[in-house]
Amino acid sequence: MTDRPLDVLCIGNAIVDVISDSSDEFITAQGLEKSSMRLIDEEEAVRLYGLMGPGREVSGGSAGNTAAGIAALGGAAGFIGQVADDALGDIYRHDIRAAGVRFDTPARGDVGASARCLILVTPDAHRTMNTFLGAAQKLERSSIDAAEIAGAKILYLEGYLWDPEAPRAAMKEAIEAARAAGTKVAFTLSDSFCISRHRDDFLALVNEGKLDILFANEAEIGELAGVGDFDMALAAVGARVPLLVVTRSEKGAVAVRGEEKASVAAEPIEKLVDTTGAGDLFAAGFLLGEARGLDLEQSLKLGAIAAAEVIQHYGARPEADLKTLAAGLL
Repeated sequence: MTDRPLDVLCIGNAIVDVISDSSDEFITAQGLEKSSMRLIDEEEAVRLYGLMGPGREVSGGSAGNTAAGIAALGGAAGFIGQVADDALGDIYRHDIRAAGVRFDTPARGDVGASARCLILVTPDAHRTMNTFLGAAQKLERSSIDAAEIAGAKILYLEGYLWDPEAPRAAMKEAIEAARAAGTKVAFTLSDSFCISRHRDDFLALVNEGKLDILFANEAEIGELAGVGDFDMALAAVGARVPLLVVTRSEKGAVAVRGEEKASVAAEPIEKLVDTTGAGDLFAAGFLLGEARGLDLEQSLKLGAIAAAEVIQHYGARPEADLKTLAAGLL
């Protein structure tokens, strides 16, 4: 890994993903809502982990997954996120750096345990996520380096980190640093539950011109716009943000930049295995395309390629060579 200028600097929850096969019966027995994401405390994390089947551990979190995807595509990616000075923190640091991502946020001994997400994957490839945020929600403003932001083409932020006061303040400071430096600001809404909790804040970011790129999926854009019709939601939000990117699962994705609109179909796959990280890897492809000056359709295509690769195996890390799959685009 070199210190070359970054294509994208990502800020988000530093979470170790623990991914395990599950059955629908296990999901029901634990009183979980299939395909949902819930926040849990450390006691529940320990309890549920003890009941899960064998799993594998990998550095995760939405923005961390996106940073790793950018690196896998040959881009220069950085990540800012908080881990504790513990075993899981060591796993996170080693894994994300091994993926080629610049990660220099110091571990801390005063933030409790490192975050982890217990991901239960059912045979239909749906994932039910149980997240203990731990140290990840203790990210402070002092971890934001204005010079590092100024050296990146795009700053990418995840909505999942908006809940706690300290990281929310850190992200706001990062946005202001980016705007002062001329670095583009990209933001992902992350999940409908994030919007239900912070809709006014997210709309303020849009309406005050703080964002250059907004990512959402079909459900999220409807939630933000407050309308159920997709085309109406797309038009309402697309008119208020310079670039809107919306993923639609098997229906592909669409991007709107002013009067310009582009769309792509979903890439064909052999078998759907695990949708973990699909949106994160789509964002990785699109952001790298944007950083490298591709047009909207090419950037959408790059995102679709990255997303299609990651849903054909477990976990949110590419297993095939994304640079080969993206040949001709970058």
